[in-house]
Amino acid sequence: MKMKTALTVAGSDCSGGAGIQADIKTMTMNGVYAMSAITALTAQNTTGVRAIRESTPDFLRQQIDAVFEDIRPDAVKIGMVASGELVRVIADRLKYYGAKNIVVDPVMVATSGSALMKSDALKTLVEELLPAATLVTPNIPEAQVLSGLTIQTKKDMAEAAKRIGDSCRCAVLLKGGHSISDANDLLYSNGELIRFEGKRIANPNTHGTGCTLSSAVAANLAKGFTLRESVHRAKNYISDALEWMLDLGKGSGPMNHAFDLQGEYAREAE
Repeated sequence: MKMKTALTVAGSDCSGGAGIQADIKTMTMNGVYAMSAITALTAQNTTGVRAIRESTPDFLRQQIDAVFEDIRPDAVKIGMVASGELVRVIADRLKYYGAKNIVVDPVMVATSGSALMKSDALKTLVEELLPAATLVTPNIPEAQVLSGLTIQTKKDMAEAAKRIGDSCRCAVLLKGGHSISDANDLLYSNGELIRFEGKRIANPNTHGTGCTLSSAVAANLAKGFTLRESVHRAKNYISDALEWMLDLGKGSGPMNHAFDLQGEYAREAE
């Protein structure tokens, strides 16, 4: 059986709600074979990040090479990358292999508020990785950093998305989840602005939403959907996952990535 494939290059979340774990769950539920290259191990849960141990640049390179040399991914999602040196390795290997359908989630701060990216990594991300990306998916705080603009209105969102997209030469999905009034997202691609209406779901458990959305977009790109269709399908998936109101942990908990898993092997004991 031929199956589309996707690679996530990101950090591990031992509590399972974000990072590599969320990416693999999301990609699996969206119908692709998921693979991973781990940029860092984190000791974290729903209340915060306790410790981070980065992969060495050489080990990250070895992981990416091992995947591409054997099971070439149809899409690549990039999440938490803490240092500029690791960003440079990723950019170099993706260019070397001519990777397609690259989705970059510029993870700067965890849902709990913990910083996850060093200043040198941000500079390298903008200069070397984003120009190779198909799509970058910043939230409003991240978009303010990338664009240098303050975002308070829909007009501000549009201006920031254009500035990021034009300077980095990639499409931009500016996520509106940090907006007070709505949860609408804005896609800027090939000079066109497309708004995606979203309903705000009263669920305080949002750990890993950014990881999940970007992984769902990558999975759908891998399957051959257009960028616009991939974003639409990804938004529907994350809304459904949030609506299940999973409540785990003492902080901002995870969503139920496997809400649509109803096969024989998911059945509970009676």
